[in-house]
Amino acid sequence: MEKRIAFISEHASPLATPGGTDAGGQNVYVTELAKELARLQYQVDIFTRWENEQLPQVVCCSPGIRVVHIEAGPRRYIEKENLLPYMADFRRHLIDFIRNTGQNYELIHAHFFMSALVAMEVKMIMGIPFVVTFHALGHIRRLFQGSNDRFPAERIQIETDAIRFADRVIAECPQDKEDLTRFYSAPERKISVIPCGVNTAQFYRIPQQEARAHINIPKEDFTLLQLGRMVPRKGIENVIRSLDILCKKDLPFRLIIVGGDPQDVAGQPELARLQDLCKLLGIADRVSFAGKKEQQELKYYYSAADIFITTPWYEPFGITPLEAMACQTPVIGSGVGGITYSVKEGATGLLVAPEDPVALADSILYLSKRPEYLRQLGRNGLSRVQTLFTWQGIAGKMAAVYEEIRSVADFGIKQVV
Repeated sequence: MEKRIAFISEHASPLATPGGTDAGGQNVYVTELAKELARLQYQVDIFTRWENEQLPQVVCCSPGIRVVHIEAGPRRYIEKENLLPYMADFRRHLIDFIRNTGQNYELIHAHFFMSALVAMEVKMIMGIPFVVTFHALGHIRRLFQGSNDRFPAERIQIETDAIRFADRVIAECPQDKEDLTRFYSAPERKISVIPCGVNTAQFYRIPQQEARAHINIPKEDFTLLQLGRMVPRKGIENVIRSLDILCKKDLPFRLIIVGGDPQDVAGQPELARLQDLCKLLGIADRVSFAGKKEQQELKYYYSAADIFITTPWYEPFGITPLEAMACQTPVIGSGVGGITYSVKEGATGLLVAPEDPVALADSILYLSKRPEYLRQLGRNGLSRVQTLFTWQGIAGKMAAVYEEIRSVADFGIKQVV
């Protein structure tokens, strides 16, 4: 029996390369979850904003998965912080697509608050139930970023309304569930805790010297890796400042930063700022800005590193620690959000306070002197991933939620024409 569902991911397309300004964990989440659901015999249509006029409206990605581009504003990139005014068009054209093609979606899975807004309105008009994964919460973002948060003020109210109308809210970790109940008064009965996952067929250990040869870095340096989007909250500055401390400790280190586009520094103020900081601290020769990499290349970077570092100010979940652990690379992460769930302190890595380069430098030095402990952390990380964080397991849990909703949904709601 065909089970057709719709994903809405207004700014995070499966066709984008992770590592850009607005392309990161959500893109990976949507792509990998859809793939595993397709293996469970779901037909998944992923609706995303049409921002590339070179692409057709419908792209068949793989058996059971299509990406459907929806008109919402001009067909060009627009920062996600500025997309809310176009969501009415997104909803209207999405409904037109459903009606014109005769699709019968049993359920919508919305990703991010703007997609939740669309799903909420579609439910009211067409009676299609929906679940939502917010991937980040506006209230938490506002707590950490204050006036630097450029999302519209309406975001928090939209999230509050979406929680009320949703058939289920997916929390990505226990901290996410706590934030939903504490700051949004979300009923616990509506929340299912289902984490992100990692593709273990794509992320696996490569012998370290082979990996270093592949990406052309010295074999003898103690190598640190930072990977993610070039935005201030990811805490890359914190990592760089910790290296200034390490320079005084005679540790022959190298830092590789994957993400952004070094060929377009003018268009990436955060990248330019970080490069200037390296020059100011006199460590530019120790830091390599490698730019964005295709997913199939990332395992070489994780495997080449002695330690993977991710110290954001806050992180709703974070997929990169899981990717590192799948490659048996120990993680030093900031003790915030989902990282405190994915990284088991002392067993798969270490946790430090965010924005504390001294604590980070101390942790790097501590691990650098204990090679056998590093190897044990790596082995433990792989075991934890295999137990808790495979996409196959995640998709199974998500499918169980879908089926529960399908079994109780009122499909007799009259559609409004």
